[in-house]
Formats: sequence, structure tokens, C-alpha cells
Amino acid sequence: MSKVVLITGANKGIGFEVARQLGHAGFTVLLGARDAARGEEAAAKLRSEGADVRYVVADLDRASETATALAGQIKKEFGHLDVLINNAGIFDLTGGDSPASTAKIDAVKRTFEINFFGTVEFTQPLLPLLRAAESARIINVSSGLGSLGLNSDPTSPFYPVKPLGYNASKAALNMFTVDLAWELRDTRIKVNSICPGFTATDINNNTGTQTIEEGAEAIVRFAQQPDDSPTGGFFHKDGTYPW
Repeated sequence: MSKVVLITGANKGIGFEVARQLGHAGFTVLLGARDAARGEEAAAKLRSEGADVRYVVADLDRASETATALAGQIKKEFGHLDVLINNAGIFDLTGGDSPASTAKIDAVKRTFEINFFGTVEFTQPLLPLLRAAESARIINVSSGLGSLGLNSDPTSPFYPVKPLGYNASKAALNMFTVDLAWELRDTRIKVNSICPGFTATDINNNTGTQTIEEGAEAIVRFAQQPDDSPTGGFFHKDGTYPW
């Protein structure tokens, strides 16, 4: 039986490319999206390439509700979940999420609701299914902008980029990775934060310097990591980042 991977925010961008690559690697892909039409279209495109891909509702505005429904669906059909990739996230492009002295609190709260609270709420109902797998992986798609070390290092390219809500939400997501990895340390579940890098996607108005394929690289690799691989770390395609 093929392994089952659930990917949020997978109807476009990095999530879609990860779905494509893991589908071609033999995974059964549950392509999560909040918009049914776009999700179905994306899944159909990958099925036309020969992959086993099914659209599922994954809406971080209704994280607990949709994850609980999905958990029931996955338990009934597969009995377990091998990989959860928390890819869905937002970046405020209105200017409201700015440096600390001027950031609009509504923009900061909205960013946290999706990038942190939504991800935690979405993950929790799925943990029993991940525990039921022979071995499982949880990947939280983070960002180097969530690194306190890089944010305070004048030599880092991340140093001058200071949208408070986004950076803080990804730092909080990294803490979720560390805490969950600790909690699951005696299981065969690996939990890691992965930074895809500055990739050209809708989240940055396609200003990123990496291709979608480059952005997917580390996520795809860690979804297939062996049981003796690390857990509770912060990785990118070329190595590790400081917390």
C-alpha cells in the first residue's frame, strides 16, 4: 500500500509542486485546499500525469472543523496518515504587516490566526492517525524570517526584512515544531520546520529568486526521510538555520 500524505495549501505554488513530486514518488496525495473548484482542478491536473491525488477540504480559517472531518475520512479509508505537510500560510501584502513600531495589529492577528493558531488546530486532530502509521513525518513549512538568530545577524540577508506579524508567526510555528518533536520523541514520528527559501509564488507577488522546484526540494526530501533522521530541527535545502 502506498504511503498517504496530506498537504495543506496545495492547489498552487510550492504545495502543488510538492504534491506533484510526492505523487510521482508513489504517495497517495490528499491535496488540501480551501477552495473546492481550485482544489479539484489542481488534483485533476496531477491525476492526468498519472499520480494518485485526491482533493480534500483543508481550510485554516476553520482548522479544527476541517481537520476533524478529514481525520474521520482518512481513518475510514486508510486507517493512518504517513506524512502531514503544513504548507498553508499567508503574508499580508497590504502594508499592514510592517516593522514593529507601525505594524497594524489586525494584520498581525490575522497572520497569526493562519500561520500559527490555524496550523496547531489543524494538526492536533490528525495526530492519532500519524501515531497509527508505521513511521510518520510532520513538516511545518516555516521561513528563515522566523529565525531569531538570522533576524538579529547584520550579515544575514534576512536582517533588514521586518514584517512583525509574519516573522513572529513563523517563530511561533518553530516553537510548535520544537515542542511537538519533544512530545513525540519516543515515537517514530519526526517533526521538523522547513524553510523553502525565497521562492517566486503568490505569497510574495512572484518576486522570489528561487524556482518552485527549488522551493519544494527540502520539503519533498524530508517527507521521505529515513527513521534515523533528525527531529525537532530547522532545515532548508542546503543545511540548517539557527532558531
